[in-house]
Amino acid sequence: MNHTAPGHHTIDLTTWPRREHYEFFSAFEEPYYGVTVTIDCTSAYRYVKQQGISFHFYCLYQSLAAAQQVEAFRTRVEEDQIIVYDRIDAGAVVDRPDGTFGYGHVPYDENLETFLKNSATVATEIRATTGLPRTTANYLIRYSTLPWINFTALSHARAFSRQDTCPRITFGKMTAQSDTRSMPVSIHVSHAVCDGLQLGQYVEALQQAMNSR
Repeated sequence: MNHTAPGHHTIDLTTWPRREHYEFFSAFEEPYYGVTVTIDCTSAYRYVKQQGISFHFYCLYQSLAAAQQVEAFRTRVEEDQIIVYDRIDAGAVVDRPDGTFGYGHVPYDENLETFLKNSATVATEIRATTGLPRTTANYLIRYSTLPWINFTALSHARAFSRQDTCPRITFGKMTAQSDTRSMPVSIHVSHAVCDGLQLGQYVEALQQAMNSR
């Protein structure tokens, strides 16, 4: 699938209130920090069952929809410039029948039906490949899923020598209790561009999105 890069603007460091925060955390060997939260997905699960659509891709859609609302989740460091993209896409793990996986670039679209079609197309393309094709765009959130584990914490493999400020989000195992369903979600962000306030805003937006249907 061909991808069109979104528009963007550059933050002026001389007037950015976070300039000192950016400079401070950018100097860290590991500027990423993360949280694991429990998301209520009762309404979301009921909706996907009624509509006969993929729960995973629906979560991907709502997670991206929430990210569009929080500027810090659309902010990247590129060659010492602070770039804010107008749109953020998904760099998503796609499983294969042989037990391996590949990475697919799924463009965000406000229309759920269009997004689900794009997701299905990307999944089909990746499953027809072998090896580990990379998604190299910087305007991504890097997604993975561990549907077998109801985890309470998670860490990521990292190449510290490569500049990277893309958020990393992992969905865990959905569990049922009485009439409710919930799922752990791990969220890792770079402190160079995202503080706890913005992380909290994202979590709130994600839960609202999951409740919206």
